[in-house]
Amino acid sequence: MSNWRHLPPAARAIAVASAEAVEAARARDEAAYADAAERLGGLDPEQTGRVLGAVVRTLLEERHPDGLDGDDIRAALEHAVRSAAAWREVDPQVMVVLLVGALGIHETDEDAPVPPRALAAHAPLLIDDLLGERSFAALLTRAFAEIERAEIND
Repeated sequence: MSNWRHLPPAARAIAVASAEAVEAARARDEAAYADAAERLGGLDPEQTGRVLGAVVRTLLEERHPDGLDGDDIRAALEHAVRSAAAWREVDPQVMVVLLVGALGIHETDEDAPVPPRALAAHAPLLIDDLLGERSFAALLTRAFAEIERAEIND
């Protein structure tokens, strides 16, 4: 696992907590996952969402280079929910919010927003399912670079 020393403190905290959560999800280690997800949920939700959303978007785009349709999204959602539900409680609606939010097609429901801690507790599960044998550290590094580029160009 990377040490992420080159990142600013807030970004480093997101990198460490998310990497630990994804690693625990891969190992199906409930205690380690709960601890890492709790730390991740305590970080700035907007920053955490940008980073993890970028990872999810990249994974989806790489799996579907010709674009995604509704069936692709539904299949990714069903697979991720089933995979996560095999070892821990999962809320399919939170997974929907994460998946479509990463694609930029979800409008938040101001009457019933999903709590940031719920998003943080589910994002590593979605990433784990989409990741396969890929390196999370490499995708996370790519996400930070993409965010930095977008901030510089804005």
